[in-house]
Amino acid sequence: MKKNKGLNKRVYRSLSKNWFLILIATVLIAVFFFFITLGNVHTEVYNIERFANATETIRSPITIENEQETQRKTRETVQSVEDRFNISEEITEERLSYTNEVFEAISKLEEEKSNTEENNEDATRVPLTSQEKVQRLKQILSDEITEELSDATLSSLVNMPEAEREKGKEVLLEALKATFQTGVRTESLASARSNAKEIIAYSSFNEDVTKVLSELANFAVVENSIYDAESTSEARKNAASSVEPVMIRAGEVIVREGQTITNEVYEEMKLVGLLNNERNIYPIIGLGLLVTLLSCFVAYEMNWVTRKFHADKRKIASIVLISVIVVSLMKIVSLYTTQSNQLFFVVPLATGVLLIKQLIHERSAIVLSVIYAILGSIIFNYQIPGSLNIEAGIYFLLSQLAAIIFLMNVKDRLAILKAGAGMSIVNIVTLLSFVFLSFEKYALGDIFIQTAYGIGAAFLSAVLTIGLLPFFETVLGILSDIKLLQLSSPNQPLLKKLLTEAPGTYHHSIMVANLSETACEAIGANGLLARVGAYYHDMGKTVRPHYFIENQLAIKNPHDVISPKQSAEIIISHPYDGAEMLQKYQIPKEIIDIASQHHGTTLLKYFYYKEKDKNKDVKESDYRYPGPKPQTKEAAIICICDSVEAAVRSLKEPTEEKIEDIVASIIRDRMTDGQLDESPLTLQDLNLVQRTICDTLKGIFHSRIQYPMKEAK
Repeated sequence: MKKNKGLNKRVYRSLSKNWFLILIATVLIAVFFFFITLGNVHTEVYNIERFANATETIRSPITIENEQETQRKTRETVQSVEDRFNISEEITEERLSYTNEVFEAISKLEEEKSNTEENNEDATRVPLTSQEKVQRLKQILSDEITEELSDATLSSLVNMPEAEREKGKEVLLEALKATFQTGVRTESLASARSNAKEIIAYSSFNEDVTKVLSELANFAVVENSIYDAESTSEARKNAASSVEPVMIRAGEVIVREGQTITNEVYEEMKLVGLLNNERNIYPIIGLGLLVTLLSCFVAYEMNWVTRKFHADKRKIASIVLISVIVVSLMKIVSLYTTQSNQLFFVVPLATGVLLIKQLIHERSAIVLSVIYAILGSIIFNYQIPGSLNIEAGIYFLLSQLAAIIFLMNVKDRLAILKAGAGMSIVNIVTLLSFVFLSFEKYALGDIFIQTAYGIGAAFLSAVLTIGLLPFFETVLGILSDIKLLQLSSPNQPLLKKLLTEAPGTYHHSIMVANLSETACEAIGANGLLARVGAYYHDMGKTVRPHYFIENQLAIKNPHDVISPKQSAEIIISHPYDGAEMLQKYQIPKEIIDIASQHHGTTLLKYFYYKEKDKNKDVKESDYRYPGPKPQTKEAAIICICDSVEAAVRSLKEPTEEKIEDIVASIIRDRMTDGQLDESPLTLQDLNLVQRTICDTLKGIFHSRIQYPMKEAK
């Protein structure tokens, strides 16, 4: 019970310490992200007067509508809409009918005169005078006509020869129709009458006929185009709605260097907030919220890293350091980037995720790739507050994801260059997609330049990764897969030493490495770390190799001539002799921990019980390894596989049943002895480890055909 309380206190202190570490790292990252991107959202305010000369080219920091200019443009557009008029067909027909009536009345008067003369036998009857004809004509004409036309005009028409009158009627009607067709308004009445008279004047009539017809035209032409208020209002509404808002676009030049600050320019600067610092508070608040959100994601990921890697401070430090390097690199390039010179395409941003995948985990690389892409879209917004460079963000995200995907099967540093080649293909495709999606026309030379940018970014990322990786491995002591592969080479001095001085232990370590790697990969642990750790876990046996049975080939066992206590001291010292040797050769801490933990606090039963037969008061603690117990999954699995390999190797005729019994017995013994209590292995993990080890051993110790021996003659 006391032991559980002590363990709970240690866990609580460890969790508190981890959260404090994460909090400090998160605050540092948040503050750095905020201040590095502040200049991209903070608008510079100018102290400038009207009619002064601009000392620099000033651009709008935001996109905003110039409402005053929009209203002016709308007002001008509405005023330019002409009034709408409707041509009245009724008035047109009425005036044409009046004209026809005049000529028809004269024809009827002539017809009556002719009939009278034929029926009247008195040839001496006096004919009607012109005045009488006019009076007779006025009796049959409408009042509207007689009120408008003078007696002189009617007299001239009556006395006009019939043929000439008919021709005049035809010309007059054509002139009236042409005039009415275009519409006659009040303000254009005089010009419409004048046009009708001109048509008549150009006809082949004498002066008297032309004058009479002109007077008729003057009478007939009246206003027939009536103002339509409803149509005019509708047209003006449509015109007003068609006016596009006058926008001041972000990045648009308001005034160039040396130009005069006119009233219009001054008002535009005031509108976009270049004269008033109050507007700056909102972008800063927005940036603060965004940075806080991104930092929370980083904190969550760092918490996951601490749980997975047992509160490894070095990995937290590497996240902070890599983030600072990557974001600083983007900021430096952004200082030389313009809208016409898109240098962000050449930023080797993938360096960060390549390092994170090798030093920490692929999941962390994916999470941080998204965060770096978002920050890149802010940093490369050309210092236009409120805008994000989506093109840069997409490019950065796809480039980083490509780096993560193509960095596979790492065997040496050339794998990073191979990932750079794959990344360059993705960069080129992304850039070409931007070109083809754009409405702008690109010259072939520009396409080649941008393609070169994509290739350059990929290989710069690979080269920087190769250059920075040793720094993180050496200064922070972080173990990467490439470092592990280098340590697994048989040409390593310590492995050569183990092979030459303790060949049995070397073979034993190889077998333990095979078992451990397979078991770790089955439960999702680091199989490569387990393999390399197993290679070095018994390095301490090289101090006294002949005191270990696997190295006692054709020699007498030296333990037979020394006391059990001396034998125990020699055996117990080998994990710590190995750790000291590994530390001297600057082997990574993870492997040193495996060497010192692979026996935990287990009991040397053989020598303990051998001594107990002679001395009943023997202390068990004298025959136990001082520990520590395995702290990681890899160390715990090596602890199990180390015992399993030795036990199975001791079997004269290993069968599947014997292998399964030994493996189950050893795992059960480690659990009951508490050797796995401080490791993160679960019961489910142990079941899977047991099955995997059994399957592997069955493959190694499978049945073989017994070939007959040739009898000697």
